[in-house]
Amino acid sequence: MNDTLLWYTTRGSGAVSLLLLSAVVALGVLSAVRFQAPGWPRFLTAAFHRNLSLTAVVFLALHVVTAVTDPFAHLGLTVALVPFTSWYRALWVGLGTIAMELIAAVAVTSLLRRWLGHTAWRAVHWLAYAAWPVALVHGIGAGTDGTADWMLAIDLFSAGAVVTAVVGRLLGGRPDQMADARARFRATVQREVTR
Repeated sequence: MNDTLLWYTTRGSGAVSLLLLSAVVALGVLSAVRFQAPGWPRFLTAAFHRNLSLTAVVFLALHVVTAVTDPFAHLGLTVALVPFTSWYRALWVGLGTIAMELIAAVAVTSLLRRWLGHTAWRAVHWLAYAAWPVALVHGIGAGTDGTADWMLAIDLFSAGAVVTAVVGRLLGGRPDQMADARARFRATVQREVTR
């Protein structure tokens, strides 16, 4: 593969990974309060969150693989696995390694959720909330385009989406645990009435 193509792929997949991870975190925050739009069933939100998460993991893997194999960067596999071992911007690249490992833990435990149980899965799933700011800071400090207008726009958009979701969650109150049961009851009553 052309060295220039690897470099552009690393940069592009990193930016796309940040956008996707931001969307996943924002959607996760909103779905935790049972946010739903009219005409959009709740199960679609969960499926969309899961599929978006898998897409984010694919782009993250592309980002890591192209960064590791890029002969110009000379990062190597150790840098991808052991934080703060890079010759290039060790702190910033090390934060990226930490974010990747947190996301990997969330992905693996999500695949094993049935065997782990909900409590263990949820405890590890909270790491996604820690991975997001670490990934954002990684991109700002390690990226060669960290100060470019287009990258600053992506950073601001990503931060804005997550902050908006968190504020919405905080202002939205606790989710109504009985909402589903009441909706099923109303639907049953409505069917009986219209017979």
